[in-house]
Amino acid sequence: MTSSTSSPPATDLASPQARQPRPRRSVALLVLVLGTLTATGPLATDLYLPAFPQIAADLGAPESRIQLTLTAIMVGMALGQLAIGPMSDAWGRRVPLLVGVAVFTLTSFACALVTSAEAFIAIRFLQGVAGAAGAVISRAIVRDMFDGDTAARFFSRLMLVSGLAPMLGPILGGQLLLVGPWQMLFVVLGAVSALSMAVVFFGLPESLPVHQRRRQGPKALLGTLAGLLGDVRFIGPTLTLSLSFAMMFTYISAFSFVSQNELGVSAQGYSLMFAVNTIGLIAGTQVNAALIGKVTTSRLLLFGLVGALGAVAVVGALTATGLASPVTLTAALFVMMFGVGLVFPNATTLAISSQPAAVAGSASALVGSLQFALGGGLSSLAGLTSTGEASLASMSAVMAGTGLLALAVFVASALLGRRKARATA
Repeated sequence: MTSSTSSPPATDLASPQARQPRPRRSVALLVLVLGTLTATGPLATDLYLPAFPQIAADLGAPESRIQLTLTAIMVGMALGQLAIGPMSDAWGRRVPLLVGVAVFTLTSFACALVTSAEAFIAIRFLQGVAGAAGAVISRAIVRDMFDGDTAARFFSRLMLVSGLAPMLGPILGGQLLLVGPWQMLFVVLGAVSALSMAVVFFGLPESLPVHQRRRQGPKALLGTLAGLLGDVRFIGPTLTLSLSFAMMFTYISAFSFVSQNELGVSAQGYSLMFAVNTIGLIAGTQVNAALIGKVTTSRLLLFGLVGALGAVAVVGALTATGLASPVTLTAALFVMMFGVGLVFPNATTLAISSQPAAVAGSASALVGSLQFALGGGLSSLAGLTSTGEASLASMSAVMAGTGLLALAVFVASALLGRRKARATA
């Protein structure tokens, strides 16, 4: 394990010169490295989705209990980011990142050895805590190196790489189930994580120079977090992002059961539907990257919210009229994911760029923790049915509710921000 002092000088990346236009090859390499880090989390949630029914049968647990493994990793990632983000502000980005990826690798292999649902849930929680490092520190590194439209464009490119994980995850998971048991999925996940650790070790220098690091005691840290929560420029887009993520994650966590139990598709059929919808997410992020500089960040975010909510309304209408089918649902969910692809990079940029680099880790931690806490918590409401399992109707209802809240929060925070700006002027 190398410390941050053994890597190339931090000032090489975090100096004012680093914010000047960078060679395309350098930016592409950075996108690849950070994309690999941010992709491990989505891969951990999506790779085993086609195996939910098989895991439930093998461990002798109801499907609702296996669904809690998703909630566990989301809660773990939420709490882990609150701890790891401030650590990266104090010690630099590199060391906490390497430690987190190493623990994530070990817990991935441990998931392949579980014999009970309870042990599975516990290990997934630990895996989430460790996996938080990749997500929270990647965002902080972007804040160290980019600002404004450049940051928004980078986040869009980053999602092109990280978006491949949720698209390929269920496909890979479905194919692996044809040749081996569900435990093989976690062996593959551990191998991917080990590869990402090597990429970080050899390809990612330190981005936060020593003179910008900020060590905080518990009281000072609480003060920093309270300041972030009270800053409408930060908390508005953060809650918008979190509620939009809850809308998307409701679909992610419930659709495996819904598609196979209500629509009668196979695990491989579900994987194909999921992949098509993820293409919508990737397409949205890349259209967003092309429009940055031509359309304001806030307007792009609003377009994404309205489009995603409209698509969810179509899902609800298809469900109510009995016209829901694999084809019609895939089309509607594709549009929803396209809208989310506009929301995520712009909401992240507005939140992170509103804060100085010295607290970027803490700000990134709060963004991620609220995102995963609300995503994991609110999505579980889809399972509160008479049978204890998510249905197409309950999935649609939770998605509509979280989408409406996201739009309301964004509009309210934008109006409040403008009012404060006028008062200050």
